[in-house]
Amino acid sequence: MKLNLVQSINLALKQEMTRDPNVVLLGEDIGKDGGVFRVTEGLWQQFGDNRVIDTPLAEVGIISVSIGMAIAGMKPVPEVQFDGFSLPMLDQLYNHAGRMRKRSQGRWHVPLVLRVPHGGGIRALEHHSESLEAFFTHIPGIKVVTPSGPYNAKGLLVSSIRDSDPVVFLEPKRIYRAIKEEVPEDEYTIPLNKAEVVQEGSDVTVIAWGAMQKIVREAVEQLAGKYSVEILDLLTLYPVDRKTIIDSVKKTGRAVVVHEAPRTCGYGAELIATINDQALLNLEAPVARVTGYDIPMPLPKLENYYIPDVTRINRAIENVMEF
Repeated sequence: MKLNLVQSINLALKQEMTRDPNVVLLGEDIGKDGGVFRVTEGLWQQFGDNRVIDTPLAEVGIISVSIGMAIAGMKPVPEVQFDGFSLPMLDQLYNHAGRMRKRSQGRWHVPLVLRVPHGGGIRALEHHSESLEAFFTHIPGIKVVTPSGPYNAKGLLVSSIRDSDPVVFLEPKRIYRAIKEEVPEDEYTIPLNKAEVVQEGSDVTVIAWGAMQKIVREAVEQLAGKYSVEILDLLTLYPVDRKTIIDSVKKTGRAVVVHEAPRTCGYGAELIATINDQALLNLEAPVARVTGYDIPMPLPKLENYYIPDVTRINRAIENVMEF
């Protein structure tokens, strides 16, 4: 059946809640209203107040309670309404969720999945369009996952819920309803440590994740017949699949990294460091970055000037090819 991202995530939640009675949802307006993006629509009616819990407007409380529930044997799936609202949660994620396994010498685990609508592109208000993936990947003990479409969203979310450690699940809200794909109703999982080679190529490797995958594919389509472009979709940012990245860059000799977050200390810098560590002598050109800018996400009229687009991506590909 063809589903969009919202529908595939909803299906994954429904099936995992049916399979495992320890899976519970927490968040602001996720119950009767189905969440701000309607991702949890219908789940409160099916599973009731004890499994789909409407919380107060208290992000620190949501994550703190979820950590306690996870230690006690539940599998909480808390939701924060927007990425920018997750910053108060970093204290609990960094100091407790990520450390609990080590602190208890393996006696306690924190199997929670924090669902985070991620990034811009929907012309939202301030604090509603951030891309904070680098914050989360810097926390030891936390897995960071970001789907790029309905099919991989379902498989990745199921794997995340079944994982014994905390996962931050970044949902690219720009494509919540922009893409439809065939999504099996039957159960399937996607590993949390494997990137996908979306398209094979021999001239240049383009690396992206989340909503940027759609833009990258549109950009590469315009270069068809001119360059042979290999596209990588990371899917999991931590632990990242370094082998697939390095194998691809050694094959092509050139690389472009695309992300929506600000440039300075963005996740792309870590990827470039990895490439320089392990494939420097294979490079035919410096690795290029196409990113957001070192400013807050601008309000609606300027949003599209901030987010990487087809023109900027293709310019970067041309530059590394002509170096």
